[in-house]
Amino acid sequence: MAFNFGGASGSAGAFGGFGPTTTSAGAGTSFNFSTPSNAGTSLFGNTQNKGFGFSSALGASAAPGTGFGALGGTGLGFGGFGGIQTNQNQQGVGGLFSQQASQSSQLYNTASALSAPSVLSDERDSILAKWNQLQAFWGVGKGYFSSSAPPVEFSQENPFCRFKAVGYSCVPGVKDEDGLVALALNKKEADVRSQQQQLVESLHRVLGGNQTLTVNVEGVRALPDDQTEVIVYLVERSPNGTSKRVPASTLYNYMEQMNVKSQLQQLGVFMTVSRTALTPAQLKQLLQNPPAGVDPIIWEQAKVDNPDPEKLIPVPMVGFKELLRRLKIQDQMTKQHQTRVDIISNDISELQRNQATTAAKITQYKRKLMDLSHRVLQVLIKQEVQRKSGYAIQLDEEHLRVQLDTIQSELNAPTQFKGRLNELMSQIRMQNHFGAVRSEERYRVDADLLREIKQHLKHQQEGLSHLISVIKDDLNDIKTIEDGLHDSIHGRSSKLS
Repeated sequence: MAFNFGGASGSAGAFGGFGPTTTSAGAGTSFNFSTPSNAGTSLFGNTQNKGFGFSSALGASAAPGTGFGALGGTGLGFGGFGGIQTNQNQQGVGGLFSQQASQSSQLYNTASALSAPSVLSDERDSILAKWNQLQAFWGVGKGYFSSSAPPVEFSQENPFCRFKAVGYSCVPGVKDEDGLVALALNKKEADVRSQQQQLVESLHRVLGGNQTLTVNVEGVRALPDDQTEVIVYLVERSPNGTSKRVPASTLYNYMEQMNVKSQLQQLGVFMTVSRTALTPAQLKQLLQNPPAGVDPIIWEQAKVDNPDPEKLIPVPMVGFKELLRRLKIQDQMTKQHQTRVDIISNDISELQRNQATTAAKITQYKRKLMDLSHRVLQVLIKQEVQRKSGYAIQLDEEHLRVQLDTIQSELNAPTQFKGRLNELMSQIRMQNHFGAVRSEERYRVDADLLREIKQHLKHQQEGLSHLISVIKDDLNDIKTIEDGLHDSIHGRSSKLS
């Protein structure tokens, strides 16, 4: 992740669409399965803002088939193209020049507020310039630059904001023909799953209640802040029995109509996103043009550092709120992955237990098969004996008996196999005996334990030496006392005599 805390970019635009955006649609448009009138408009043509649209919580998309948000590929917050608003009524050259003039004027006013404001016409304007610079770097507040003009609004999308970074999100690989549209609901996952059938029926009524249409749920997963994403697609059945999916762009355009959107909001849907992939041309143009407010050097470095250019695309992040949103989504995905890993681990444990049980049963069945084979062999032997009773020994049987007698005599010969087997058996017994003796005599003491034993014996030896010295001193004292007593007795006896 490349953080842009350096110099501000020189882009003239601001971040477009930091929040959900809308697409102009006629109120009288009816739901149909033909291509909408504005479906052929280029994603990067006829835009009102050249900047990269960074949407809010789940990355709402303004045009069908461009949603990359948490409702897109991996839920890591690809913001979509929120700032791009398709409008076929603004295709004139004059509108383009007026837009560029407006952006140039906005940039000029911002530069005036940061460098040379003329509000008080004294030295206090320099202090005001520094204050405007601080607000611009932080991305909040208003910048006063003239007493006769309104102030400039500083947002985190302005090119001078320092709290910007570039992350990566997965590029969805689904097609428009797959018809996947993601709905974001302000409900918990458990509530949505318990009421999934009611939700499908309600969506069917909102979409007209046509019997040839069927609403299907592709998947349900939890989102941060007790929200849920539901991915749906619509299947149309024709009278001849065939069925096809309604394109995602058609379904999305219908859901974005005001009357339909209000009905979806009553169901708890606060955002709809068409899950379709970008064309290679659109993706190339997106990567070549850095988003508004992002330093081109940072953008180029982010493209170089992309760990998987085939599956990931750089995404700008503006402000701590966006960083926190992506962190929450990543935590949510981590929990989902951990839950899946736990399920897989439990399945593996169950399979291992089943494998052990099956192996034991196989061993049991093998033993049972061996017993049955022996019993069958005994039955066959008895049956053959009964069948051959009363008949003379045949020639082949006589040859077989001679061969068996020869083998038996060779086995019983002292110098043949039996003697060798007895010799090998005696050697094996001797080796087992000596091995057991040697194994009993072998021992090994750990080095730390040996050191402790030596230290303990040393202390014991020192204690014994001290005790011996004390006993010797006591013996010397006793001897001195005895000598003194002996002398005193002799002295008294001489006096008495």
